[in-house]
Amino acid sequence: MNADQNERRGEDNQTGLAQKRGFQDLVAWQRAMELVTAVYRITRDWPREEQYGLTSQIRRAAVSIPSNLAEGHGRSGPREYAHHVSIAFGSLCELETQMLIGEQLGYANGATTAELMTKTAEVRRLIRGLIRSLQTRTPVEMRS
Repeated sequence: MNADQNERRGEDNQTGLAQKRGFQDLVAWQRAMELVTAVYRITRDWPREEQYGLTSQIRRAAVSIPSNLAEGHGRSGPREYAHHVSIAFGSLCELETQMLIGEQLGYANGATTAELMTKTAEVRRLIRGLIRSLQTRTPVEMRS
């Protein structure tokens, strides 16, 4: 296996051992990234006049979810981490609302909205679990 393949698998180029990649190891972040891709795919065919309106807004809300999970993970303290996870949760709620607006306006059909809502429900469950785990950790555990 070459160095590029190792890097894609998260392995050290010298030793071949798996590296901890931080926020990229969070299942919540991984599912949120998949959600972003789904949102971009779904909104690709929305009306052109919404490019700078609802389409832009829903895409920004979707991107905000994994971005805040990553930023919080990179912060120095547990309170900052929890704050960014909370922002990610708020962005998820915003995304759900905007998707329902898109459906009401006829930009998305019920099946498409239901598919996206299934994905958001999974991300919601994962973020809630992350919030609970952050609330129960001691400051010493948060540093490790």
